[in-house]
Amino acid sequence: MAARTTQSLRFNKKRLLAAAALGATALPGFVGMLNAPRMLAQTQPRLAFEVASVKENRSGDFRNTALQFLPSGRFVERGIPLMTVIAIAYDLPYYSDRLTSGPAWIRTSVYDIEATAEPSAIPAGTTAAVRREKMRMMLQTLLADRFKMVIRRETREGPVYAITVAKGGPKLQNASVEEGGCVDDPTGPQDYPKICHAFCCGQGQGIHAQAVDMSDLAAGISSFADRPVIDKTGIKGLFNIQTEGWAPMRPRPPRPPGQEPTAEDRSLEDPSTPTLFQIFGKLGLTLESQKAPVEIFVIDSAEKPSEN
Repeated sequence: MAARTTQSLRFNKKRLLAAAALGATALPGFVGMLNAPRMLAQTQPRLAFEVASVKENRSGDFRNTALQFLPSGRFVERGIPLMTVIAIAYDLPYYSDRLTSGPAWIRTSVYDIEATAEPSAIPAGTTAAVRREKMRMMLQTLLADRFKMVIRRETREGPVYAITVAKGGPKLQNASVEEGGCVDDPTGPQDYPKICHAFCCGQGQGIHAQAVDMSDLAAGISSFADRPVIDKTGIKGLFNIQTEGWAPMRPRPPRPPGQEPTAEDRSLEDPSTPTLFQIFGKLGLTLESQKAPVEIFVIDSAEKPSEN
């Protein structure tokens, strides 16, 4: 995890986002989620960036991929497929069955976006969770204005995994920080234990999080599970969660002909690699198959924007 969780993405996450452009069906090893509760009602006044630049990126070079929600109210995104940007705007996993339809080009076209909110939109002292939620809503507005994107929400009954407490009770380690002590803009290694609502890795490398709650865990694991994950534990507070890697639940894309397997490939193909169910069991939690109402986001239409 980078010292600044909202700064430039490290290499493995760049691979993740690059894979999105190729329509991969399984996530690579690194993902850092910054999930926050949806605390702002949709009935609030329409939020929008004061200025924004949108340019198509045809370089095919993902080395400078970036995703930043900065404390100043500035949003920077480079080298990310539009479908992934839409998922980010609506606080969905990068690969999600909850985001459907839309023209085919949104899954392959890459746009660089830089946008800044007016100073009064995010007053000093705004928490990181509220700031990110406001900026996501601004990003939704940008998608509607610049891409003419029309999206609707539906609630459908569907299969989910519910995180519940195992019979022996939870085996969770409390974080070293409480919500009020979280660092919004870390400046060095000393702030690492105070980075909240973010975790890295997953699948072959395991979960590594300093201070996350159960809703963070559910949202993050949804990126690796074969169905949405919801929190039904009733557990409150922040926890330090460190696990080993697990075998994929989604099919992994085949390796190109002649390409040697990576260390991650070999690890995930090891029959002794635990399942995600076993990983949760070690935390004193269970992933229980259930049916529940699931919010689905349907993209009715979108248009390629003019650049400026």
